Amino acid sequence: MRATGLLAAGLTAAAFSFSLAAQTQAPATTAASPSVATPASAPAAPATAPPAVKPPINTYADNPYGLRALWEQGDYVAKITLVLLMIMSIGSWYVLIAKLVEQARMSGQAKEAQKAFWKADTVRQGADTLHKQSPFRFIAESALEATRKHDGLIGQVDLNTWVTQSIERAVATVQSRTQDGLAVLATVGSTAPFVGLFGTVWGIYNALVKIGSSGQASIDKVAGPVGEALIMTAIGLAVAVPAVMGYNWLVRRNKVGMDTVRAFGSDLHTVLLAASARRGEGARVVGVPPAATPVAAPVVVAAAPAPPAA
Repeated sequence: MRATGLLAAGLTAAAFSFSLAAQTQAPATTAASPSVATPASAPAAPATAPPAVKPPINTYADNPYGLRALWEQGDYVAKITLVLLMIMSIGSWYVLIAKLVEQARMSGQAKEAQKAFWKADTVRQGADTLHKQSPFRFIAESALEATRKHDGLIGQVDLNTWVTQSIERAVATVQSRTQDGLAVLATVGSTAPFVGLFGTVWGIYNALVKIGSSGQASIDKVAGPVGEALIMTAIGLAVAVPAVMGYNWLVRRNKVGMDTVRAFGSDLHTVLLAASARRGEGARVVGVPPAATPVAAPVVVAAAPAPPAA
């Protein structure tokens, strides 16, 4: 019994020692196995990143509420309104520049008339020194023609009234020419704001329709369409303001120019009346030979018949 107990104790001790040895070798084997199974790899070289590509600049994306967006998103009514405002603007600027050039030319012709016309020996020679398109030559030619026609009249006609009417008609013609184109500026100045307002109303209507269809009424959905519609009013005002200011400026300059024309006509009228005080002297100053006065044919009176002899 004693030997059996000793044998059992020895077997128990051997089993415990074997278990401790197994537990001690297992982590070493487990730790060494990865190094044997997987060879060590060299560190990979860092990959070169491709150069960054800058995105293209998109003006439309930067400003989605500008004129380009208004043109691209607008319907045919909005586009027609924009084209109409553009035509009105171009027309008003063309008239403004053309009238300024015309008035500058007229101012130079007035200086020419004051310098050369009154230094001539006769009115005819003075008229020939002026430019053919000059309004002062047109008035002088009209006065000379009136004088010539008056000299050829048989009946008694007042020269003062005849020449005065001719000069006044010539001055009125010149004034009518200077006012050409001003109606365009007046029309553009008075109608362009309303055309722009029409575009605004139409744009707001379309914006409300789109907002109602989408069912979203946030500020980012409302600001864009309404802002594009309000641009129409701004464009209309930008077209109308220069037209109105240019119209007032041209009217003022026309008034100054017409005062010079009327003064020239008045002086010419005085010269013609003074020159016609005496017929020979008038022909010399005016430079137009007087029309031949028709000579009445001699009246032949038949002799009375002799009384019969008694």
